[in-house]
Amino acid sequence: MERRLVLLVVTACLALPAAALPSVINIGALFDDDQEIAEIAFRSAVERVNADRSLMPATELRFFIERVSPHDSFHAGKKACQQLREGVAAIFGPQSLSSSRHIQSLCESVEVPHMVASWDQSPSPFAVNLHPDWRMLSRALVDLVREWKWERMTLLYQDNSGLVRLQELLKTPTQSRFQVTVRQLEGDDWRPLLKEIKNKGDSHIVVDLHVSRVYQFLKQAQQVGMMTHYYHFLFTTLDLAVVELEDFKYGGTNITGFRLVDPGRPIVRQALDSWTMAEFKGLKSPMEREGIRRGVSIVVEAALLYDAVHLFSKALHDLDRSLTIEIEKLNCQRDQAWSHGLSLVNYMHTTELEGLTGVIRFDATGRRTDFIMDIIELSRRGLEKAGEWTPKGGINITQNYTELRQEREDQLRNKTLIVTTILEDPYVMMKPDWQKFTGNEVYEGYCIDMLEEISKIVGFNYTIKLVDDGKYGAPDANGQWNGMVRELIDRRADLAVASLTISYIREQVIDFTKPFLNLGISILFKRPQKKSPSLFSFLNPLSIDIWLYMIAAYLGVSFMLFVLARFSPYEWYSPHPCSKETDVVENQFTVLNSLWFTIGSLMQQANLAAFLTVRRMESPIKDAEELSKQTEISYGCLMQASTYTFFRDSTIPTYERMWNFMESTQPSVFVNTTKEGIERVKRGMYAFLLESTMNEYITQRDCDLMQVGGLLDSKGYGIGTPTDSPYRDLVSNAILKLQEDGVLQILYNKWWKQKYGGGKCDNVDDKKDSANELGLANVGGVFVVLLAGLGLSVIVAILEFVWKARQNADQDKQSVCAEMAEEFKFAIRCGGTSKRLNKKKRSRTPLNDTGVHLVPLTGLPRGTAVPFKDNMI
Repeated sequence: MERRLVLLVVTACLALPAAALPSVINIGALFDDDQEIAEIAFRSAVERVNADRSLMPATELRFFIERVSPHDSFHAGKKACQQLREGVAAIFGPQSLSSSRHIQSLCESVEVPHMVASWDQSPSPFAVNLHPDWRMLSRALVDLVREWKWERMTLLYQDNSGLVRLQELLKTPTQSRFQVTVRQLEGDDWRPLLKEIKNKGDSHIVVDLHVSRVYQFLKQAQQVGMMTHYYHFLFTTLDLAVVELEDFKYGGTNITGFRLVDPGRPIVRQALDSWTMAEFKGLKSPMEREGIRRGVSIVVEAALLYDAVHLFSKALHDLDRSLTIEIEKLNCQRDQAWSHGLSLVNYMHTTELEGLTGVIRFDATGRRTDFIMDIIELSRRGLEKAGEWTPKGGINITQNYTELRQEREDQLRNKTLIVTTILEDPYVMMKPDWQKFTGNEVYEGYCIDMLEEISKIVGFNYTIKLVDDGKYGAPDANGQWNGMVRELIDRRADLAVASLTISYIREQVIDFTKPFLNLGISILFKRPQKKSPSLFSFLNPLSIDIWLYMIAAYLGVSFMLFVLARFSPYEWYSPHPCSKETDVVENQFTVLNSLWFTIGSLMQQANLAAFLTVRRMESPIKDAEELSKQTEISYGCLMQASTYTFFRDSTIPTYERMWNFMESTQPSVFVNTTKEGIERVKRGMYAFLLESTMNEYITQRDCDLMQVGGLLDSKGYGIGTPTDSPYRDLVSNAILKLQEDGVLQILYNKWWKQKYGGGKCDNVDDKKDSANELGLANVGGVFVVLLAGLGLSVIVAILEFVWKARQNADQDKQSVCAEMAEEFKFAIRCGGTSKRLNKKKRSRTPLNDTGVHLVPLTGLPRGTAVPFKDNMI
């Protein structure tokens, strides 16, 4: 029986807790006058804790709430001391920094926990701050900016606390290539400042502003024309979700922020549902009332206070298991301290809790860690989650790219874009009868057709406008841009569709699509005129050196022929084949005969094929290297265009030399339009440097002009867009589709080789490397040389004739004239024999006249003669 009684007592003792909390625990709360929603959240949290029987089941929380004016730290301190005299176990709030720091010092002096929901992280052993550390928030901003690859941005802040929150972003320019401009939002009218930012061309804007003024800021930005696709606003407030953004959903503006409270989580939905309609109907702030009514979210400080009450209750519950807690009434004027205060703070720092703001966990320094911040962006459906950021994992984009692209396409569909362009054949031209049309119908050309095809694929409308200053776009000495590039920078145009070259310097201020044409810089020059050939142009194929070599070869071959013939036994024969007794033999390859034989062979083998191919219209320059080394022919390019920039910035010696020449030449070699450059080329002694596509277009129609040399560089034409334009990727995809389908090549053939005289000079180009037909003017010299040779041979023959006639006259004992007459009669006898007696031999061996003569007879053996008398003839 005694043993049973002991067991009963032990069981009863074990069933009772080791220590018991007081039945009522007081907590104090200080709220600023504008913290209505935070007060509602605080009250709701206390009610929920008291209703939760698993948490301090025998204890009830009772709160003392005091209202204080923001930044009135003196009265806030007095009211806090009143609450301490009532015996509170913790003080919550207030929100204003100055008052909060004063209350924190009071709590530290009496060792009472101070529950804070502020970004300010002033170190204190008795402060428990559930707000993420400002360094973490600043890191999140830096990570997001780097994820977007921003290189230039403007930071706008409302007060000095904003500079503290933006501290990591302010350090970024020293660590990377970021360009950061910092401006303060002073007063209530920020439109002049926003206009200044707009005119400067900054499109990435980070805004640190109280949530209550965000709508006012966006409205003023809308009034100055900044609520478009080209601007991106990143807000540092964690309460962006409670701002009414209905007026800005359909403008396509990029509005991004963070949120700590995910309204989709069940615990958050339960908290919102628990707040009665009567509670939030009494809110003075229409923004907060509307946010709760729509159920989108609650402000962060309210959610943090809600979580702070639960954290305090759970830590107190856990501490009660090991200690007997007594609540003491304290006096600020006396040196008193609560003995359990530090233990309670340590328990809260080691307690983990799932709250409205996610997992509540602290590190060794008492700062909150392992929290998750959602990245939210504005779409047509409202603010949606695009990703999340954690202190350990950084940025994690969860937004579906396909959905994002589809949304951009939907935003672009049926939207009218402003397209800036410049007149340049054949890209953009006025129709011959343009007066009959209006609007876009006035223009035609390659770019116009391409723009129409792109608009069909993407689904937008467009309005074409000519650039105001008639320039493509280049920076001046002060770095100010002009032309189409300037209009894109100023967002006065959505697209620049023209022969706009993609270049590095332009990419610094605008964006480009994929190139739709690939090209390079080339030289346009006047085609050399045909010249009348000289009489002796048949000598042109060979230079003087070659002719000298040929003469030397001719003499050498002739001499070798003479020598070899004397060595060969087959070249020696008897001059009197009928005489068997003679030992005399002779060689016909004398020196003169060898020379004559060789020249005859050379003349028969003369080849004029080389002359047929050499006879071309030679240009005085062949490439850029030759052009740069001479000064007789001037050269230039289009002013303030990509070619101009290429030569100005080039470090290649040849191009540097060309730029120095162009820059120093007077009058100026630069032209304002391509047409002006063509006219200067036609006048002669001028080379125009321009893109190869334009060069081909010109030379296809004007046969007096030609391209000289190859390409000086390689580049492409692209469609220009403002920086970070949402249209760039869509237009780029459309260009790739047109390339794959062959549409761009069809358009190229249409405007280069078919329309308006295209292909006119194709035949000229096809024949430029072929052999030319020889005319009398080309080979007349050959006949002159032939006639001269014939005349010389006649003169030599006459001289020989006279000389022989004179010798024969002496032998025949008759006059020279008679001898010449006899010889001449024999020479012109066409029907007579071609053989005659050698008078020279006849004179040497006088014969007696016997009346019998020996004459050769046809048909008899060689050497046979028959006698005949004079009367036989």
